[in-house]
Amino acid sequence: METVKKFIKEHPHMWWGLYLPVYLTMFFIIEHLITDNYWATQTAIDDYIPFCEWFIFPYDAWAFLLVAIGLYLIVKDGEGFRRYMWTIMITFTTATVFCALVPNGQDLRPAVMEHHNIAAWLLQNTYALDTNTNVFPSVHVLGVIAAVSAVWHTPGLRKWGWRAGSLALGIVIIAATLFVKQHAFIDVLAGLFVGALGDIIVYVVIGKKRDRLMAEGKRLRYGSCQNADS
Repeated sequence: METVKKFIKEHPHMWWGLYLPVYLTMFFIIEHLITDNYWATQTAIDDYIPFCEWFIFPYDAWAFLLVAIGLYLIVKDGEGFRRYMWTIMITFTTATVFCALVPNGQDLRPAVMEHHNIAAWLLQNTYALDTNTNVFPSVHVLGVIAAVSAVWHTPGLRKWGWRAGSLALGIVIIAATLFVKQHAFIDVLAGLFVGALGDIIVYVVIGKKRDRLMAEGKRLRYGSCQNADS
């Protein structure tokens, strides 16, 4: 218990992670409230996108990606975790509020699975957990942008391999949302737009200001130490 208390004391930024249960509560509430009479987001473009149940594996890997990035940042980069969570908070909340105000969904899921394999079984279970409503903008896309942005802005993950790997995985996950028919094409476009906007707000607008304040704080502390030594 003392070890846990010490970890929490040394990593106070981890409390930002409490947004996730708040988001999940909001999400599942609107999932149960909005089941019909929604704006269907599919367009003619979606008719040209094939269905492939095997993409359920990268689709479901989304949660593992977000958790893995979050755990790394909690331990290694407190400021990076704050910005990661701020991006998620801004974009996920925006998506939830929009879905509550403008009920939406898509009618792209296959009525019957053509194949009977582990991928089809996993996809059916994913369908049961995550309905075909509240899809615009795609939260999967928002999460990918938040995770990839965190990798690219975290000093310990700036090596080419981590950046390229996270970007490649992110692209596959975004593609998977279309191939397993969890999202329509415009859901993805909206996710990219809202995600990019959240990224700019956190890493450019807020980030630059915080960088200046932290740099100034370091200079003041360094100056105080020098004065104390003299």
